[in-house]
Amino acid sequence: MTTAAARPAVKKPDLINDPVGVTLYRTAVPTTIGAIAVIAYYLANTFFVSLLGTDQLAAISFTFPATILFTYFGVGLGIGTSALVGRAIGSQNPEQACEITFASMAMGFLLGLLLMIPALLSIDLVFPILGARPERMALIHEYMSIWYVGMPLQLMQFSGTAVIRATGNAKLHGKLMTISAIINAILDPLLIFGIGPWHGMGIGGAALATVIAWLFTIIVICYQLGVKEKLLSFKLPEFPLLMESWRKLLVITAPAALANMITPMATGVLTATLAVYGPEAVAAYGVASRLEAFIMIVVLGMSMSVPPFISQNFGAHHYDRVRQGLRMALKFVLIWQLALYAIVAVLAPWIAAVFSQDPSVKDTITMVLRIMPASYAFQGMVVLSASSFNALHAPRNGLITSLLRFFVFYVPLALIGNHLAGMKGLFIGAALGNVLAGVVITKWISAYTKSLLSKQPRPAQA
Repeated sequence: MTTAAARPAVKKPDLINDPVGVTLYRTAVPTTIGAIAVIAYYLANTFFVSLLGTDQLAAISFTFPATILFTYFGVGLGIGTSALVGRAIGSQNPEQACEITFASMAMGFLLGLLLMIPALLSIDLVFPILGARPERMALIHEYMSIWYVGMPLQLMQFSGTAVIRATGNAKLHGKLMTISAIINAILDPLLIFGIGPWHGMGIGGAALATVIAWLFTIIVICYQLGVKEKLLSFKLPEFPLLMESWRKLLVITAPAALANMITPMATGVLTATLAVYGPEAVAAYGVASRLEAFIMIVVLGMSMSVPPFISQNFGAHHYDRVRQGLRMALKFVLIWQLALYAIVAVLAPWIAAVFSQDPSVKDTITMVLRIMPASYAFQGMVVLSASSFNALHAPRNGLITSLLRFFVFYVPLALIGNHLAGMKGLFIGAALGNVLAGVVITKWISAYTKSLLSKQPRPAQA
């Protein structure tokens, strides 16, 4: 009988040689679990702060636009890091992978330090512009003064987790995100409300819990990459080499971050359009937008797990595996999201009742859930295509993908639908925009990956 000690350790997937379908499954599942954990972390913060009162909940809501800007840059930095490290590993160039890893984490840390002081000094200027009343500014100061100090850790976390995914170790990434969310959820009530004679920090405790969770993640990442993977050296590289690595990172990071920022812009346009129908319509759209994150959670997980597979095989010149993996991922997203839509459409009235008892709001939420999720399969295909373009070191194509979806299809068709058929027409137009964008962009990336096959090295003749 084999003892636990004698059992061989489970190896991480070999993204270049393992069967394509098995590899995508073994990386997508833990990454999706990690994405669920991240959403759970946001929900935990919101829940515990809501127990303090309405003013505290409103204050933390005002912090979202400011924090999301830095988060989007972190996401872009992670995309660039994953693409470069994955390609270096695939082309069997560990020295370059090590250089990019150090450069990325150093960039995140230094940029966080550089922006920290201006961000802290701008609190009294920025948040009143966003609509925060004077009585809430003290609460916003409590939260943001701690969050901004932890910003270098957040950006380093994006870099480090991207490298871990790029190596194919999606299981560790999922565990890290889950444990980090658990630490945050445990610390939230202790730091917010206190324990025993200590009365706690209030809303500032929520920010401190988040920063401590980031610090834990950074420590584990540095140990994993520095000791186990040998991909992180703590020796300062030559300055010209560091500058070249930063240049490579910015070539992919900047367009990827900009593409992410397009999403709230488009959402803002639709929200402003819906405002003429009253606060019930805006509230219903807000609920539906948050539900979208849950309905598309598998797409989010795959958008983080598929790019490392593509980057490594791109670096190894296995363009046939790139094409095969992308086709399998796109087909899965199409089938999964359409099946999920059937469930959501049936359960829509009951889902709406969970979030509101107002008949007008419930009816609007139900209507949205029976229209928009029908197009999420095609929206997911756009998301995967954009992330794949970045993994193929074509960030401009990734940016164009987002621009096409939002400003050629999604927003124009939503506004046309609103003009022709009112609020229901707006959502039908937006859904149709997702479908058309998905069809056009999927054909584009299919043609792009097909063109790579002509560059594939042929096996040597015997």
